[in-house]
Amino acid sequence: MYWYLEALKKYAVFNGRARRQEYWYFFLFNFIFTLMLAFIDGVLGSFGLLGLIYALAILLPSIGVMIRRLHDMGRSGWWFLIVFIPLIGAIVLIVFCATDSTPGENEYGPNTKVA
Repeated sequence: MYWYLEALKKYAVFNGRARRQEYWYFFLFNFIFTLMLAFIDGVLGSFGLLGLIYALAILLPSIGVMIRRLHDMGRSGWWFLIVFIPLIGAIVLIVFCATDSTPGENEYGPNTKVA
């Protein structure tokens, strides 16, 4: 939960680096909250209204943590746009996010594992 809240605190920070741990814990809790809201929407019959509000609220933090994760591997944040290529883009981003950090300092800052 710490990493989820940490990503929310940095909701509009698009520079710096994010470890794999930060990205994947954010993804996990985001997925859990989305499932819970989908269940609540189903029970209330609100046609996904709560899920839509949550998705809009979490949009900037999600983009921010993804860009910082790409920076951690030494890639530009513009690689995020590959997600618009159907299926292949999502697979490439998953592989990128599972890849280890570049050791030492890169152009986006010091390694967060050491710091």
